[in-house]
Amino acid sequence: MRDDAHLRVSPTVRIPVAELSFRATRSGGPGGQHVNTSSTRVELWWHLDQSPSLSAAERTRVRGRLGSRLGEDGWLRVVAADTRSQAQNRQAAVSRFRDLLEQALKVPKARKATRPTKAAKERRLVAKRHQSIRKRERRVRGDDD
Repeated sequence: MRDDAHLRVSPTVRIPVAELSFRATRSGGPGGQHVNTSSTRVELWWHLDQSPSLSAAERTRVRGRLGSRLGEDGWLRVVAADTRSQAQNRQAAVSRFRDLLEQALKVPKARKATRPTKAAKERRLVAKRHQSIRKRERRVRGDDD
């Protein structure tokens, strides 16, 4: 299969273009008579569960990250209606799909537990003492007149 028949999402993940479904519909918004007669809005559909391109771990990660964008049946829909050109909207939808999947597949960096330095603790305590003094001086004294 030619390399252009695949969509490179990451160095390890390539989605065959055959897995993507496209549908052109009429686009809303301004445009006069042109918008009423041409189908320039492009919807890209991709089924997460039926894709053999992802491993089980990658599929789980994508489901966790894009769960709100996935339909109940596992379909991901990306829509592009930015331009009046169907071809440009198709490219925009593919680009958005690639970006979405790339972000969803990124493994989050593990957080290293750190501790504040001795100087940072001291600065915090000094600031607390200053604030305490400032508030104490603001109080109304209960002196009898």
